[in-house]
Amino acid sequence: MEDALHNKFGNDRISSRQIDELIGLARGLVADGNVNQAEVEFLEKWLVANAGVSDAPLLGTLYRRVREILADGVVDEEEKAELLDTLNRFSNRDFELGETLKATTLPLCAPAPVLSFEGRAYCFTGTFNYGQRKHCEAAVTERGASAGGLTQKTNVLVIGTYATDSWKHSSFGAKIMNAVEFRRKGLPISIVSEEHWVAHL
Repeated sequence: MEDALHNKFGNDRISSRQIDELIGLARGLVADGNVNQAEVEFLEKWLVANAGVSDAPLLGTLYRRVREILADGVVDEEEKAELLDTLNRFSNRDFELGETLKATTLPLCAPAPVLSFEGRAYCFTGTFNYGQRKHCEAAVTERGASAGGLTQKTNVLVIGTYATDSWKHSSFGAKIMNAVEFRRKGLPISIVSEEHWVAHL
């Protein structure tokens, strides 16, 4: 029993040290405001070498995201922007590892509406547990919806699970604020969480 406890606490210390190391690494990667292919590949190698850390849900998500980005051998501009946003928030310790934001600070519709897809226009913002933004968009387009940037014709804005309390200052905060403004003007736009959206798939 003592051995098991000792191992547990020993492992906790290792994870904590590795997480500190990853935060340092993330800070280094985002320092110049850009992420290039070599840096994404280096991050993947680090995550593979430190696989023990990926018990933490966020690290598991980060590892999957990096694998998806590298799957086609090319890191495109949107993938760089998404990863940069994730690493920025991670390096600022902006959220508990793997803990999702308490929805109260986000301007979500309450009660959350029943979602449909046929003929509806969706927009996605933030970092998603479901996958990259293009995977989220594919999930709605194959159900008869359209997906793209936020416009006055958007019916549903879906906010990714790993949003943070400081979402107004994040790179996707402007999109959320615009959607709130559309809603205030009486446009029929629903603002929902990733969790709510996934429940309708």
